[in-house]
Amino acid sequence: MAAGGGKSDDFQPFPVKDQLPGVDFCLSSTPSWPEAVLLGFQHYLVMLGTTVIISSIIVPLMGGGNVEKADVINTVLFVAGINTLLQTLFGSRLPVVIGGSYAFIIPTISIALSRRYSTFVDPHRRFKASMRDVQGSLIVASFFTLVIGFFGFWRIVSRFFSPLAAIPLVILTGLGLYAQGFPQLARCIEIGLPALVAVVFLSQYVPHFLKSRRGIFERFAILFSVAIVWAFAEILTAAGAYDNRAPQTQFSCRTDRSGLISAAPWIRFPYPFQWGRPRFNAGDAVAVIAASFVAIIESTGTFITASRYASATPMPPSVLSRGVGWLGVGLLLDGLFGTGSGSTASVENAGLLGLTRVGSRTVIQISAVFMLFFSVLGKFGAVLASIPLPIMAALYCVLFAYVASAGLGLLQFCNLNSFRTKFIVGFSVFMGLSVPQYFNQYLLVSGHGPVHTRSTWFNNVMQVIFSSPATVGFIVAFFLDCTHSYGHSSVRRDSGRHWWEKFRNFNTDTRSEEFYSLPANLNRFFPSF
Repeated sequence: MAAGGGKSDDFQPFPVKDQLPGVDFCLSSTPSWPEAVLLGFQHYLVMLGTTVIISSIIVPLMGGGNVEKADVINTVLFVAGINTLLQTLFGSRLPVVIGGSYAFIIPTISIALSRRYSTFVDPHRRFKASMRDVQGSLIVASFFTLVIGFFGFWRIVSRFFSPLAAIPLVILTGLGLYAQGFPQLARCIEIGLPALVAVVFLSQYVPHFLKSRRGIFERFAILFSVAIVWAFAEILTAAGAYDNRAPQTQFSCRTDRSGLISAAPWIRFPYPFQWGRPRFNAGDAVAVIAASFVAIIESTGTFITASRYASATPMPPSVLSRGVGWLGVGLLLDGLFGTGSGSTASVENAGLLGLTRVGSRTVIQISAVFMLFFSVLGKFGAVLASIPLPIMAALYCVLFAYVASAGLGLLQFCNLNSFRTKFIVGFSVFMGLSVPQYFNQYLLVSGHGPVHTRSTWFNNVMQVIFSSPATVGFIVAFFLDCTHSYGHSSVRRDSGRHWWEKFRNFNTDTRSEEFYSLPANLNRFFPSF
């Protein structure tokens, strides 16, 4: 009978878990301080890549050089540190890094290439003028996000969330950034591919060979891999391996071509209105508002991922809306300081939570301190920011995959034998990949998006929204989940709503207070409903 019982257990489905098991340190726990500091530095290192990529795209188009790029990177890091502390202390309370967002690149480029700057001869003056217009648009857009969050509109929307609607959102939050993975890695395959192999080998294989040192390699695989491959890239550069290569190859592979170390000041404190008084343009502001809407949706996917990898319970709608409200505060700071781009919850850092199995809030707050420290000490930060981007792209191949897999993990809450479930998941993921591909390909070939009217702001709004895989996938999934066979008796269970029902209100489950309550008993003044 015992043997027979054992065999029957082999065919039992895995139990559904509203908290992810196997996490070494959950949201409210903290590793030892030396380990926490190293993990915080690792999170800082991971978020640097997106910061450098976005600044390298927008600053030259605005008319800035290496000096301006170094200043913008330091400003982004400084504001990111503040925003991350605010989000972890008073916002969602999740271990999320708030950094630069790709969603704002399109409206920022549109502003930078506007004809209104054609009269400027001095590129530095042109940079400042365009930056001030971006600042004004970010400030206006921040009020949209503040209202959506703090006035509870996102709480109302999120009450209709189900695991079924969240699956495509989280999957596409990770998969939607595939262009930042191997295509960027392949720009310098001789350092990008070794970095990818090193991360996978050190994090997935070595822990099984050295079980006594398992935690070290799982948690610090990023640091080991970057150090090894960066040193290898330095050797190749010093040996003259790229001396006669194409300029683009040299820029991607060499460790001395970023121009940041020589341009960065030793000490510089970013301050509000450092580029001048913000200027406001209605058309620009509407396009940036559309980008902030995309950032809200993408951040929601990152929040859900972070809550899973921190082994926390699903977020109550009030907490999610509170987190969105503090994203609005972050957007306001972006506009005041002049980062050139808006902010969102960092996808790669959410993936790092899964890789390290450490979802500690304290670790993320330590990483925010590193952001503030290196943003002020510009030379030291510039050294790390000069890591070749193909190395960072190799990290993204692993980290974005972890985010996508968090979305796949939500399938456990749904009825996978339901044809309604199969259609909604499959169709929304496919459309989330296909529609942005069409919009981006059209833009690349024609120089403008498929929506090409006389209103530039309207064109930008359409391009921003429909070039975001997570946004398209979520809109399709949310609409279908709320309308397809609505009212049928089996829909509630098929979509997994009954699993998240007890987390709809903050006080229904006692674990919500453990993970999401505000510090210093501030819930008395800012209650969650």
